[in-house]
Amino acid sequence: MSTAKRDLLFEIGCEELPASFVEAALAALPALAETRLRAERLGFDSAQALGTPRRLALLVRGLRAGQDDLEQETVGPPVRVAFRDGQPTPAATAFAAKLGCRVEELRRTQTSKGEYLCGTRRERGKPAVALLPAVLAEIVAGIPFRKSMRWGDGSWAAESWGRGRWAGGAAAEAGPPFGRPVRWLLCLFGAEPVPVAVGGLGAAGVTYGHRFLCPGAVPVGSPDEYAPALRRAHVLVDPEERGGLMRVRLEQAARDAGGELVEDEFLVKENLSLCEEPQVVAGSFDPEFLVLPEPVILAVARGHQRYFGLRGEGGKLLPQYLAVVNTAQKPELVRQGNDRVMRARLADARFFYEEDRKRPLGERRPELAGIVFQSRLGSVRDKAERIEPLAVALGRALGLAEASIAHAREGARLCKCDLVSLMVGELPELQGEMGRAYALAQGAPPEVAEVIRDHYLPRGASDQTPTSAAAALVAIADRLDTLVGCFGVGLSPTGAADPYGLRRACLGALRCLLAGGFDLRLSEAFALAHGFFQGVSLDLDLAALRAKLGAFFTERLRGLLGAALPADAVDAALGVAWDRPLDARSRAAAIAELDAATRGRVGEVFKRVTNIAKGAPAGEPAPPASVLAQVHPSEQALFDGFAARRGKLEALRDRGEYAAALGEIAAFAPLLGRYFDDVFVMVEDASVRENRLRLMRAVSELCLSVARLELLAAG
Repeated sequence: MSTAKRDLLFEIGCEELPASFVEAALAALPALAETRLRAERLGFDSAQALGTPRRLALLVRGLRAGQDDLEQETVGPPVRVAFRDGQPTPAATAFAAKLGCRVEELRRTQTSKGEYLCGTRRERGKPAVALLPAVLAEIVAGIPFRKSMRWGDGSWAAESWGRGRWAGGAAAEAGPPFGRPVRWLLCLFGAEPVPVAVGGLGAAGVTYGHRFLCPGAVPVGSPDEYAPALRRAHVLVDPEERGGLMRVRLEQAARDAGGELVEDEFLVKENLSLCEEPQVVAGSFDPEFLVLPEPVILAVARGHQRYFGLRGEGGKLLPQYLAVVNTAQKPELVRQGNDRVMRARLADARFFYEEDRKRPLGERRPELAGIVFQSRLGSVRDKAERIEPLAVALGRALGLAEASIAHAREGARLCKCDLVSLMVGELPELQGEMGRAYALAQGAPPEVAEVIRDHYLPRGASDQTPTSAAAALVAIADRLDTLVGCFGVGLSPTGAADPYGLRRACLGALRCLLAGGFDLRLSEAFALAHGFFQGVSLDLDLAALRAKLGAFFTERLRGLLGAALPADAVDAALGVAWDRPLDARSRAAAIAELDAATRGRVGEVFKRVTNIAKGAPAGEPAPPASVLAQVHPSEQALFDGFAARRGKLEALRDRGEYAAALGEIAAFAPLLGRYFDDVFVMVEDASVRENRLRLMRAVSELCLSVARLELLAAG
């Protein structure tokens, strides 16, 4: 085993990659490197991905100079196969050859399957530099791109670019699939070049600077020189450094413009992967466009242009924007071009806005029949006609105020109508926002307009949930309709495939229930949604649908609650209350208040109770003295303790006071522990045995109605 360490640098230079390609590749590179290096027994300290649109780089710190030596015990063929009449068969000789030894050196070992040959495989570690070319080529092939491309026959590298040397031979081989054509390679192990090749292009000791500000070759003598050399060449290869500088320049430009930056994490990530040295250019548009709703202006700026908006005093949008550019050699020229594009797109948006407002939002509902939701489940209009009564039915089941139900009904009637507007046709990300804007402009109550916008919430894991009960009702109804319909026609997710976003819909519905404090029974909600699929032939009946959707929701709820609560507490709560997510959260939170050691002791004793109670006869347990002449104090204490707590525990459970109920159970658990130490339940006397079993059953049924305590993990 070699203990010497050096840093490894590997850079793949290419034509500009799309922003999403850069982000995905940089996220995948460290894991790819770890997998391949570990497979080759090459130890290292850390692996880091660096990159810009024109390069992807891997920096491995503390890579061992050689493989660890291998000494591995290996089991081979069965002895009965390895030898015939005392002579080795080809199976034995092949196994010996694999281990690099003679057949006589093999040993025999006894296994559960019989006697087998075995031996020790020994392999001296190879130098890392001899292994790295193949390892790095495999890493390149493993980088994930949404779309890859092949290009040329390799001759472009020598003839057109002159960057790098050929890996060998006059015949150039075609490049492997990659996000964009590869133009150069740089690979150093310490100061030593590594002869890695990709598609015939070999690594050289240079990288290339900013395409416009420093386009020439930049020599790199060691991994430590890489980032500083590129920094001098106007390339910030570390995404964190680049992002930090971009934020500083954006905030300074916003202050210079007299405004405040409109925060947008998507734009930050997108622009980070679109430039090598971020510069900021301020632009403006005619204030007359401020008559447009703010979401429209921000969507236009955010769309193809990736511009940031600015707010002034009072939070009002300013007629200005900030653009992150890769070079600002002629900022005035850049600003003029940006302004022209912004003006043209805002003019289009104003035309759409004015045309859309000429028609009442509700008049667009018949046009939803032209949008297919799913071939067997009908159109978006069919879906809207199911959502409206479902939202009302859910509101009634929850006992919500009639005003909230009325707002939900009207909001559900209009919530999909903006999908056929000109504005949403051009900017689909404004669905809901435009429905709200048009509804308000046409005199709808603000509560109804809010439903139209917010029923799409939450869109993602970090998104907020609807703030009003009416909007939350429609959000839940929309998702339940999708889930019941898709599961009903056999479109449940499989593996990673989820084309209808059912996992996201399920999580969204659960988050709305929990955030809204809605104590809804899922099985009841499934039945309500199922009932509105009149005229639609579903493959599953209600019972099968409840079972399948119930399991699906339970798994999502387990993950949702498990993000904040101990896993065993969540499992114990879901074992009793999966059908009521809000109640399940209350139970899990109460269990989590018990310290881990107490949970472990309770779990251990209730495992025994649950196992014994499985075969217990029905009926109330009698006082031990009525069936036994001499009663052990532990048995009497258990019976008395249970009798004293039974009524109180039932009342606490029924009122949902789970923390107090679990406190009673935790105090009762030591009585059970002593009982099991001192008393044998399964005695020969039938009357005594059955009475003890009835007591176990009564204890189990009552305590396990609070939570599946036997699922609690040992402390």
